[in-house]
Amino acid sequence: MITLAADIGGSRIKLGLVGEGIVLAREAFDARSREGLALQLPRIVLAYERLLEATGTTRAEIGALSMGFPSLVDPVSGRVLAEYGKYADAPGMDLRQWARTSLGLDFVIENDARAALVGEWRAGAGKDCDDLVMVTLGTGLGTAALIGGRLVRGKHGQAGVLGGHFTVRHGGRLCTCGNRGCAEAEASTSVLKEIVLGWPGFRDSRLRELERIDYAGIFRLAREGDPCAAAVRARSLEVWEAMIVSLVHAYDPERAIIGGGIMAGAGEFFADLAGSVRALAHTPWGAIGIVPARLGDDAALVGCDILARERGLQS
Repeated sequence: MITLAADIGGSRIKLGLVGEGIVLAREAFDARSREGLALQLPRIVLAYERLLEATGTTRAEIGALSMGFPSLVDPVSGRVLAEYGKYADAPGMDLRQWARTSLGLDFVIENDARAALVGEWRAGAGKDCDDLVMVTLGTGLGTAALIGGRLVRGKHGQAGVLGGHFTVRHGGRLCTCGNRGCAEAEASTSVLKEIVLGWPGFRDSRLRELERIDYAGIFRLAREGDPCAAAVRARSLEVWEAMIVSLVHAYDPERAIIGGGIMAGAGEFFADLAGSVRALAHTPWGAIGIVPARLGDDAALVGCDILARERGLQS
């Protein structure tokens, strides 16, 4: 059987037909997350219909719709529990009913970073390890943890996934969660433009020439010696390092897997990030592995398929 898998990101929605952990076909489009989730659901259905038609897949071959969502979720009820500046209408929606009505399918939902961790654990950078943390650097900063081969969820679904809301700067920027100085509020794509525009020296920086302020531009100009870009790069690395070190101290993993859209520029920062985490993390047992994700945009899609199978919605 095949899973309709959905990775609902803050910037991009990625969809796939996944069978036995292999993405058979995929489609992606801009998320328009500030418009809400309800407006995106018809686009998702149409995209799945295109994928089914393009691959010659019948509805009878589909076992479930499985979704990774960037928030706290309740896998039992199939509901989103909170929103953090993206898809503000999602907590009030009955997504399980939508899946049944629109596509005639059972529905599975999990936090997107957890889904990505499952994908990497079973088929990617964590394949031979049962004690892992996952970090996704992108529109938001997602995290997840696996201990002894079991996902860490906690009583209320919060365990492991709120690393992006670790406080890394006391009294810092206001976060969408209501706290100040969260990692996500200090160094994620969603806040990068605002941070750069207010950075000392921006007026004299080549960053003003960029059509779009993103981390790719930050990394390139930092490498070329732009002082403002170099300072933003350094500050972002400090935030990511502090978040990952906190995850290591909290969950005692053997390996940390780093993924997400910002990793497209990993060649510009990954060695520095990994080296600093190893230097700062208290691991008297030895050096923790810091590795890039292997599955890229497919990680959460593969994880969604695996989760659907584990919950008995596939055969």
